[in-house]
Amino acid sequence: MALDGIVIANIVSELNDKICGGRINKIAQPEADELLLTIKAASGTYRLLLSAAASLPLAYLTSENKPSPMTAPNFCMLLRKHIGGGKIIRIWQPDLERIIHFEIEHYNELGDLCRKDLILELMGKHSNLIFCDQENRIIDSIKHVSAQTSSVREVLPGREYFIPHTQEKLSPLQTKEEEFCRTVFSKPVPLSKAIYTSYTGISPVIAEELCFRASLESSQSALSIPELAQIHLYHIFVHLMEDVKSRNFTPEIIYEPHGAPVEFSSVSLTLYNDYKTVPAASISDVLEKYFSMKNKITRIRQKSSDLRRIATTALDRCRKKYELQQKQWRDTEKRETFRIYGEMLQTYGYGLEPGAKKLEALNYYTNEPIAVPLDPTLTPQENAQKYFEKYNKLKRTYEALTEHMEETRGEIQQLESICTFMDLALAEEDLVQVREELADAGYIRKKYSGKKAKITSHPFHYVSSDGFDIYVGKNNYQNEELTFKNASGNDWWFHAKGVPGSHVVVKALGKELPDRTFEEAARLAAYYSKNRNAEKAEVDYVEKKHVKKPGGGRPGFVVYYTNYSMMIEPDITGIRMISS
Repeated sequence: MALDGIVIANIVSELNDKICGGRINKIAQPEADELLLTIKAASGTYRLLLSAAASLPLAYLTSENKPSPMTAPNFCMLLRKHIGGGKIIRIWQPDLERIIHFEIEHYNELGDLCRKDLILELMGKHSNLIFCDQENRIIDSIKHVSAQTSSVREVLPGREYFIPHTQEKLSPLQTKEEEFCRTVFSKPVPLSKAIYTSYTGISPVIAEELCFRASLESSQSALSIPELAQIHLYHIFVHLMEDVKSRNFTPEIIYEPHGAPVEFSSVSLTLYNDYKTVPAASISDVLEKYFSMKNKITRIRQKSSDLRRIATTALDRCRKKYELQQKQWRDTEKRETFRIYGEMLQTYGYGLEPGAKKLEALNYYTNEPIAVPLDPTLTPQENAQKYFEKYNKLKRTYEALTEHMEETRGEIQQLESICTFMDLALAEEDLVQVREELADAGYIRKKYSGKKAKITSHPFHYVSSDGFDIYVGKNNYQNEELTFKNASGNDWWFHAKGVPGSHVVVKALGKELPDRTFEEAARLAAYYSKNRNAEKAEVDYVEKKHVKKPGGGRPGFVVYYTNYSMMIEPDITGIRMISS
């Protein structure tokens, strides 16, 4: 979710509570488009991050410090000169615009009391940090925007500051019923789009939420909404705006079933009622945690991109090879027909006239009539020999293809599991053994540096509600070690049925497992598998002593014949993790 006007209103409310009245103690510019202000307020010392990054504009209070360059950039030096030691007297947001004003009071070189305005515009690629004097003239900005860059507004020293109105949107805080109905329901677009294109600070997610609360389809045309439904939607809209005006915010993060953050908000998003919602103490906590997790997932994706490309390319090649092998294998199904033709000719061919084009006889295997095509230029014996040669050739092809197909199928399974484990990776060290497996399988070239790659990644360790240790492998090598080295015969072994995934081992210690522990282990097996996004997944479980490794099997691949199964949701909420 983008930082919409409601989230920014929440940020402004929090900043007013925490740092308004405080003094700016330090000013740093750790990135080219980012400021970190240290503010001493009555309730304590805070760090305020202000980012005008095009990809991720942000504003929140943070406990983390960031290293700054040895030489401070010009914009940072300018702020230190003017507002270092200054007092923040007001923090405000114009309507629900994605803009935050920091009014700062300070003394100039002559000892006169002055006011300056530091403005953070959180507008995607147009984001900026602008420093203005009390006459609303730009002193400087962290990004200079000339007339050649933008025809809407110049952001240069000496220019007057104003908010560019590129879209005619209304303020949602002052709207009336007649205006709302006239504006929203006159647009020939989907209802949610009609809402967020009509009002400032309303994001597509909030527009979807308003439609959901009003029990209206967000995709239906705004022109088709009945009058009573229009009034109902207006009242829901007003109720939400009243929460914003009264600062009744409920910051929260919404997580997908498999644990990745999918959304954040300053108001309750009821449209995500099937997802896990985690409330937070402040919007700063939400933003810091949400974007930290998002960045972590993005970083792992970037780190694994080369491995992922190699694995998916090899997987596509193997699947195409397997399809070709299947087609050739189906062609060998005629081999038995050719053998029977040859035997029929050897049995009944003595009675054929020279030049005959077919043999009609009784098939003694099925007791049904059979017609065997003949080459009239050949004798019955030569025709029989020809069919036996075809049979033997197809038989050899069938036997070779059966072996090759088994090998290709194993290769596909291995590559699918590698791709699954790359999706499950939470840290860079989780990819070391994945890379090692790809190298051992010959998909990438091994690096001979004289040292073996240091393995710092270990299986996940959970504890069930009944106190039993549960271990979950993160890749095929860990699966192999967990099952055949760490698990003992009476421990319980779990795996998602028929799909790539982790081996899950419950250390039984000679005790009988409670049903709840079985269910929690099965949930872990479903979650750490290719089926983690499914509503329910089937999981096989068996005592470890019944799990065997086939001779010559690939890493982590096992067989078992006596097992139990259960259908379970891949939801691991409430299962305590000891280490990751």
